Amino acid sequence: MKPWVKYQTIYKNRHNYSISELCKFFGVSRSGYYKWLGSKDTPSTDLELAKLIEECQERTKYTYGYRRVTIWLKTKKGIHKNGKTVLRVMQKYGLLSEIRRRKPYQQGMTVFKIYENHLSRDFKASKPNEKWVTDISYIHTRQGVAYLSVIKDLYDNSVVAWELGSGCDQSLVTRTVEKAAYKLRKGTVLHSDQGSQYTSNEYYALSEKYGFLPSMSRRATPLDNACAENFFSTLKAECVNRYKFKTFSEAKALISKYIFFYNHERIQLLFACSPLEKRRQAG
Repeated sequence: MKPWVKYQTIYKNRHNYSISELCKFFGVSRSGYYKWLGSKDTPSTDLELAKLIEECQERTKYTYGYRRVTIWLKTKKGIHKNGKTVLRVMQKYGLLSEIRRRKPYQQGMTVFKIYENHLSRDFKASKPNEKWVTDISYIHTRQGVAYLSVIKDLYDNSVVAWELGSGCDQSLVTRTVEKAAYKLRKGTVLHSDQGSQYTSNEYYALSEKYGFLPSMSRRATPLDNACAENFFSTLKAECVNRYKFKTFSEAKALISKYIFFYNHERIQLLFACSPLEKRRQAG
């Protein structure tokens, strides 16, 4: 995987996991990540402050809240910063304390629970619709950022359902699940990360309505949902990153064509055939 693809994945997951843990997992340096982020759209002053805050958090094992970090900057580095500025930079770069951290929250959503990891990195399924994985990624267009929600079947790696929207909210996940509902059966495992869309009461209601078994990755363990991340890496390398989308509709049309190709024609090295050819072989 190219470094900038790793940096994009880290940026996407910065609210769910610490930057330090993500960089370690993807085998990249934090300085490299911050350099990429700086070239992306971040003022250099924020970068310089973020590096100092990271030094503080490394020394204190990520136990300091923004007030103690503000004092540390003043007494140890002679840097006087407003506490609100320090908090903003800590939030932006994933440098918050790892103790007493608030649970993910989005307006209009109620956090419900964290589910057991029923996959435990066993990504093999013996039959269709036994184990599914789901995740959300972002797609840049000139109109703004679009969010792609995908459900993938681990039996044949086929994309069961997908939805593209302008917001990374509960309705995006709900629409995706509802598109896949006709394939769901009682006890189908649907694995996700701990994003707020999946911990909400609304998501729990979906599981009750359609009978699937929610499953979740452990905190700060992206590898627990690696199969979903791998699909997005493939999609972006073979499709999205080769174009500069002007509009949401243009992005949606091209992604639709690619997913059709991915399901019906693209050869999976593991099976030596396309996902849906593998499914047909199962009868």
